[in-house]
Amino acid sequence: MSQKTLTDGAVAGAVAAPPATPPARRWWILAIVAVAQLMVVLDATIVNIALPSAQADLGFSDGNRQWIVTAYALAFASLLLLGGRIADLFGRKPAFLVGVVGFAAVSALGGAANGFAMLVAARALQGAFGALLAPAALSLLNTTFTDARERARAFSVYGAIAGAGGAVGLLLGGVLTDALDWRWTLYVNVAIAVVAFIGGSMLLTNHRDAANSKLDVPGTILVATGLFAMVYGFSNAETHDWGSPLTWGFLVAGGLLLAAFAWWQTRAAHPLLPLRILLDRGRAASFISVLITGAGMFGVFLFLTYYLQLNLGFSPTKTGVAFLPMVGALMVTAQLGTTVLLPRFGPKAVISLGFAVAAVGMAWLTGIGIGSNYATTVLPQLIVTGVGLGLVMPPAMQLATGGVAAEDAGVASATVNAMQQVGGSIGTALLNTLAASAATDYLAGRDATSKAVQAQATIESYTTAFWWSAGLFAAGALIALLLFRRGAQQNADAAPVVHM
Repeated sequence: MSQKTLTDGAVAGAVAAPPATPPARRWWILAIVAVAQLMVVLDATIVNIALPSAQADLGFSDGNRQWIVTAYALAFASLLLLGGRIADLFGRKPAFLVGVVGFAAVSALGGAANGFAMLVAARALQGAFGALLAPAALSLLNTTFTDARERARAFSVYGAIAGAGGAVGLLLGGVLTDALDWRWTLYVNVAIAVVAFIGGSMLLTNHRDAANSKLDVPGTILVATGLFAMVYGFSNAETHDWGSPLTWGFLVAGGLLLAAFAWWQTRAAHPLLPLRILLDRGRAASFISVLITGAGMFGVFLFLTYYLQLNLGFSPTKTGVAFLPMVGALMVTAQLGTTVLLPRFGPKAVISLGFAVAAVGMAWLTGIGIGSNYATTVLPQLIVTGVGLGLVMPPAMQLATGGVAAEDAGVASATVNAMQQVGGSIGTALLNTLAASAATDYLAGRDATSKAVQAQATIESYTTAFWWSAGLFAAGALIALLLFRRGAQQNADAAPVVHM
């Protein structure tokens, strides 16, 4: 299997890159990819805010409610590497377009759901098509932008969307639920998909960089079942406990299956995830950074959403608006971090600093109280956290996918998405469990029927989650310091040969 990069071609003269995509066309491709990625990312949260309305309409129980969220996460996480490899084998354009059309179709199915089973099935299918679409979108960026400066700008936009999509989903979900109906949190994807499909059809051309390879069926089965078991196990930790066989049993099974997958990749003729992608030190550090960010960001979005709505009395729409300053800060520092700081100081300094700043923001957020004011107790902390995350997400995504062989671009992109998804599952389980324990500990020995005591117990649960999020980000800063090499030259400097 050939492993062609522009750096290889420039040095050895063995590979000639095709004519570069015209600049205007490249930026239009970025716009289309960004629209599609936003659709996938915001769907992880846009439905959450509409769940109470959907539950009242369709009549499903509180115990079943979590499956509206979990079905999407399970399908998305377990099929990501398969989706990325399909893009490499059969072409990124058809993978992108099929993903867009499929995502829109099953979103419409979910919006028209007449019962719980139909809605859960639609959400699972959304995850499946998202697992095809997301790696294709990221790998299209990786193979379209070969100039280092332009590539940094493109990834600053993409990374900002990946980091801020959750907050955008909360805002859009709140607006649609308040103004229209919960079903429009799903129907809106059809409008977004129309734009992405038309643009993709007109702008993208197709090339099968891994056309001579074959699909690694045993590897696909091992990694899909392994990721499914891991995400399912962490999801069960929310509704059961860590001692339940449904939690630790699936986690152990997932770990064993993923270990078997890693072993098989060393022996497969056409590995699904070539280990050369994971064994690069800078890329491995970037994957870990994405995983930690996914876990830590959960504390920001979920628990702060609870606090704003249940304690400060914000409406769903107002809650979404409250997150916008964080989104703005993230987008500004994403641009600054990837285009200015990363080339000059390198990821060891930039990503470590970003994690440290995010940790400070989350630790500062633990000062919330029952009667706190948003402008003084939430807003500054959100901005600081956004600044930190903007220095982590886009650079880490750029470094994780930079310099891979052209035929591996899809699966490398899928690995980034898988890390973010698994990180989110870990954060969901870990922080929910810790928050619930904190509330229980506070109520012990107090009058649990008192509204004041109950309100303070919820504050204790939120602040505990924020402290642990701060700890995750602090650990990320330490890991980045240890794993990333000194200096600005990293694996992202070698951009893959593209065929556009």
